This record gives sequence, structure tokens and C-alpha cells, in this order.
Amino acid sequence: MKIVETKGLTKKFGKIKALDHLSLQIEEGENFGLLGPNGSGKTTLIRILAGLLKASSGEARVFGKKVPNLMILKDIGYMTQLEALYQDLTVWENLNFFATLYGLYDRKKRELRVEEVLKVIDLADRKNSLVETLSGGMKQRVSLACALVHGPRLLFLDEPTVGIDPELRLSFWNYFSILSKQGVTLIISSHNLEEAQKCHRLGFLKEGKLIATGTSQELKSVAKASTLEEAYLNFAREDELA
Repeated sequence: MKIVETKGLTKKFGKIKALDHLSLQIEEGENFGLLGPNGSGKTTLIRILAGLLKASSGEARVFGKKVPNLMILKDIGYMTQLEALYQDLTVWENLNFFATLYGLYDRKKRELRVEEVLKVIDLADRKNSLVETLSGGMKQRVSLACALVHGPRLLFLDEPTVGIDPELRLSFWNYFSILSKQGVTLIISSHNLEEAQKCHRLGFLKEGKLIATGTSQELKSVAKASTLEEAYLNFAREDELA
């Protein structure tokens, strides 16, 4: 089942074309990585799919519905590149707030879910701490928990491991793998090529264009490259010559 589908998706900010006729399909349960330098369109694509931006032209569908669409909000989670937490609330209060925001209105069910996610993301011992007192890595952990607290079917993760230590990074990716096996679809933007190889498939973006898609091995094979970085550079050169 196609969870995400775009056709000719284009987004302009004035004279700048952030997305350029981008067409993409992502299947249910995939862990799909978006790779590209700053300004390549990764965050713009995620924000359109999450319903936070409108495309200039083309079409985007999530769960078969055109976006933006309020009906899909309860089924998606979004961990932004920039921290979006309430610093003067505790960890537990942040999760409770986001769970309510995403539609978990039954208090008993919501509180049970909050406690469950706190244990899964290893935050139970910090649930009464104010967010402003936490380290950067711990705040990243809270941000992930807030995106997961309502049990989304599709999870957008925009640079989720930036600035965190290797141990926590490994923990995050192990959990991403578990989510995929549970049928959750993940779309992850990253600059880390080593991390990216853990995704089922990758999409290379350059100046708003999707220049290649495939598994890590497929991309390296087609580009006649020994590394993912070399593969990206070879596809980028081909795009320039096209």
C-alpha cells in the first residue's frame, strides 16, 4: 500500500524553487531516507507532506488523501529539525499536551499511553523534570517521544540525530527499526551517510529535484560507486549534464 505519493510536486518561495516537479512513492512500513545538502528540499518536502505547507503545483497524497488534510493528522507524527518543546513544562506535561493535540482526548487512555512511551524512550526517571533543565540529547529524546505519543502510522523525522552522542544515535536507529517492523512508515532526512544506509530505500535530492531513488546497494551499483557519498556526487554530476 502506498502511504505517500507525489506527482510533479513543486514549491516556490518567490523566485526560488524549493521543490522541482518531484514525483515519489513510499510504501507502508518503509524506512525511507531523504539525502541531500542544505537547501536541497528535504524539509520543504516533509512540511508539505505533513500539511504545514501548500505546494505551488503538482499533487501530494498521504494515506490516499490529498494534503493538506486535517483528517490525516491523528495518523502522522512529526519530529522537527528545530526543537518544538515547552521549556517551562515537565517532560510528562509535554507528552500529555501533544497527545491531546493529536486527538487522544480520553484522559485515562492518554495517561496510559504517555507512561508507555516514557518507558519505551527511556524517560520514565525524568518525567517530572522541566524540559529547560535537560541536556540537548535528552531534549531530542523528548521530541521523539512527543512525535510518537499518539501512535502514528507515519512518522516524519527531520534530522533526528543532529547533535546527539553516538550511543543515543544508535538507540534511536534501533528503535526506528522496531517501528518499521511494527508497520510504521518512517521518512527520515539526514546528512549522515552512515546512518542513511540503515534505511530500506533512499532518495537523493539536489536543488529541489529527486535525482535518484533506491536501496543503498542499488544506488552505489548504478552510479558505479564504492560509497554512498560517491554515488550521490555521481548522480549530481549526471543531473548537471542532463
